[in-house]
Amino acid sequence: MMSFDNLVGISLDRVTADADAIGRLLTAAGRNIADAQVTAISAENRFDAAYKAIMQLASAALQAQGYRTLTSKPGHHMTMIQTLGQSVGLTRETVIALDALRKQRNAADYTGDIVTPAAVEACLAQAQALQQAVLQWLKKHKPELLAR
Repeated sequence: MMSFDNLVGISLDRVTADADAIGRLLTAAGRNIADAQVTAISAENRFDAAYKAIMQLASAALQAQGYRTLTSKPGHHMTMIQTLGQSVGLTRETVIALDALRKQRNAADYTGDIVTPAAVEACLAQAQALQQAVLQWLKKHKPELLAR
């Protein structure tokens, strides 16, 4: 597995871990998880909200390590997902599941594919699980980033 440092300039940039920035991402992810549970809106919008929460949580995890993705480069969503194993210790299986959601989101956004209720529930469950994983990792390894 490549280290974060090996990806600097390719798909990552170094940043200073900032409790306020990480706190904003965690709060926004919480809002998006709540929005994804609103059944009065379309499956597509619920899926998008859950997926957005996953991206915000992945970004918070990466920033806690002192990195962020280079959004000017293609593939930054994939990079954020694929670094979750290193940043907060997600299993390979979970990273694969999250990457499948990324691909499904791309298909829905760019080809108009239908988002099923099952896909919404899967994405929401992954977002909720990731929220717990990121918060637990931060509490254990970087509690100062939660002190805001």
